[in-house]
Amino acid sequence: MAIRRRFRPQPRRENKNPHKINDKITAQKVRLVGDNVEMGIYPISEALSKAQGLGLDLVEISPNADPPVCKIIDYKKFLYEQKKREKALKAKASKVVVKEIRFGPNTDDHDYEFKKKHAEKFLKDGAKLKAYVFFKGRSIVYKDKGEILLLRLAQELEDYGKVEQMPKLEGKRMTMFLAPKTKK
Repeated sequence: MAIRRRFRPQPRRENKNPHKINDKITAQKVRLVGDNVEMGIYPISEALSKAQGLGLDLVEISPNADPPVCKIIDYKKFLYEQKKREKALKAKASKVVVKEIRFGPNTDDHDYEFKKKHAEKFLKDGAKLKAYVFFKGRSIVYKDKGEILLLRLAQELEDYGKVEQMPKLEGKRMTMFLAPKTKK
């Protein structure tokens, strides 16, 4: 009895080098930049010989330019610095957190105050707030009560956040967004 082997497609390997380096550069002429190099337009053979003379790599930085821009640098060091730059940019990018608070159209004052305190805390912590009134069954007839409730919340939280989106009815939910005020 023969063992049948299943065909398993190999995962595609991504190009390890996102840049063309040394002999992989196909342009006839390149604009050369870099340290210890006179900037200008050179034939590819001359640019490669300059890079080899310095013991470094010729890296295509901007392939869409005319002629393509190449730099004479140590490629591994260039990749390391690029990753470091990307990591720093990623760390600076702020992550937006959205907190939700749910009300009913007939929420009483004690529950309202309790939820308002939580909303205040969320805005102080720098999170966006999504406040919504959920209409169950026939309570949809109290749309105006839900809108009044959300507008009251927005007015009372005016010191901590500003309204990003006024109350808007979407299906059985009336939603309003508040963004925290930036600290000066």
